[in-house]
Amino acid sequence: MAELIVEAKLDNLAQVLQFVDSRLEEEDCPIGLQMKIDVAVEELFVNVASYAYAPDSGSVAVRMEVEEDPKTVVITFADHGVPYDPLAKEDPDVTLSLNDREIGGLGIFMVKKSMDDMIYAYENGQNVLTIRKRIG
Repeated sequence: MAELIVEAKLDNLAQVLQFVDSRLEEEDCPIGLQMKIDVAVEELFVNVASYAYAPDSGSVAVRMEVEEDPKTVVITFADHGVPYDPLAKEDPDVTLSLNDREIGGLGIFMVKKSMDDMIYAYENGQNVLTIRKRIG
């Protein structure tokens, strides 16, 4: 398992994406899947950076591993910010017009739809959010 620990600041998004992409490239991940994973990672990291510690700051650990048979990328975000389960909120009704929808929740909805699995737990004083995507 590879791990990157950075301050949960928007300025560190490029470093997080580089960390993920370098591992995906090592695994010969198809570019289309890499782009889907990047969008999910960006959404999740931006949420942590924007809300987990506000108005203070703190760190986030991004862990990445690859499971075999079938080849699956597992990416976990762990932070000590305010406990928040993004899966507890009901999915937005995307059949409604933009004017009729509640604000928020669309990014997490998109991550849930584009990844094979998304799990949240609050463990040992940490938010732990894991996404999984088959790449082979």
